[in-house]
Amino acid sequence: MVNSCAVTNEAVRQTRQAIRRARRARPSAQLVVTGCAAQIDPASFGAMPEVDRVIGNAEKLVPASWQRDDAALVQDIMAVRQTAPHLAASFSAHVRAFVEVQNGCDHRCTFCAIPFGRGNSRSVPAGAVIDRVQALVEAGHREIVLTGVDLTSYGPDLPGAPSLGQLVERVLAHTAVERLRLSSLDGIEIDDRLFALLTQEARVLPHVHLSLQAGDDMVLKRMKRRHSRAQSVALVERLKAARPEIAIGADLIAGFPTEDEGMAANTLALIDDCDIVHAHIFPYSPREGTPAARMPQVALGMAKARAAALRKRAAARRADWLRDMVGTTQRVLVERPGDRGHAENFAEVRLYPTPFALSLSKRLPDDNDMQSPSTSSGQTEVGTIVTVTITGVDDGKLIGAQA
Repeated sequence: MVNSCAVTNEAVRQTRQAIRRARRARPSAQLVVTGCAAQIDPASFGAMPEVDRVIGNAEKLVPASWQRDDAALVQDIMAVRQTAPHLAASFSAHVRAFVEVQNGCDHRCTFCAIPFGRGNSRSVPAGAVIDRVQALVEAGHREIVLTGVDLTSYGPDLPGAPSLGQLVERVLAHTAVERLRLSSLDGIEIDDRLFALLTQEARVLPHVHLSLQAGDDMVLKRMKRRHSRAQSVALVERLKAARPEIAIGADLIAGFPTEDEGMAANTLALIDDCDIVHAHIFPYSPREGTPAARMPQVALGMAKARAAALRKRAAARRADWLRDMVGTTQRVLVERPGDRGHAENFAEVRLYPTPFALSLSKRLPDDNDMQSPSTSSGQTEVGTIVTVTITGVDDGKLIGAQA
């Protein structure tokens, strides 16, 4: 089975490569293609000689679909209205678990084909989310991440039209989750209730990732985004004023069609103006069928150069942020293999062994040590939350030892 991506034409090309490789590796296997690219263009994937079946994004969640022999089983994704139970059941086998509470998107950014692969926005009822979060907590997960294609659009399709803030309040009130993190947020949809949770609730972690995309008003308008540059800057200023330790992340696109040097400079300056320390930066790649693909294009080499400039500026901003944390203490969730983890602000931390662990490692282990191999090797038990004194920075990561 190949799960396809349609975020860019390059992603579609790589999906076709993966299909051909899979067929060469397993010439006698049945090869099924699903995912967003297959949902958007089932005919072209069905025409590939390597492909036996194409299954749509809604159908792939129905067990009976996999027992049928239709060459193509793809319905109109825009007609899907129900909330599939799987949305509240997506999780990681690691210490951080992910619960998808929303899927689809009602907006039509000019560069994006995702709505045509995922359909309109659909939300998971709060009761199902709460049940899933509590089950994950009981299974030992210390941190839960609420995710969605357009997370801040959660709720209008549900009875009573609850907001994302109301969902977060209910999760906190009815589960024992210790650390709650939110995935990418559309800043224009952060209402007063959600803002208060982000800035005043200790269990909601101080890490806000914003879907900014650009820092120039004309580019934002041509992207059909719903916020201005000034609104982004003002939101971050409010967040940082209310909770100074909040770390800001953002998605940024370089080389969007019609972008000139001045527009690119405005986006470059946004990294400092919004104190972006977790930057996801992409050179624009046209997606066939989207309005942006029909706009005057920026040369690919120029788009890549502008993306490189954004990454350089973002790396410098992040380096300053990391250096400022030297000498502080951070609460770190320990991840595999036990010598690393993430702080509440999502900075990655490498753990030095404690002096006690180092002394243990210099002698042969006894029976008690054999029962606790992580201690004798200088590692910390995976899944624990420890207080770490930050002593330095190495290769873009904080380093420190348990306080």
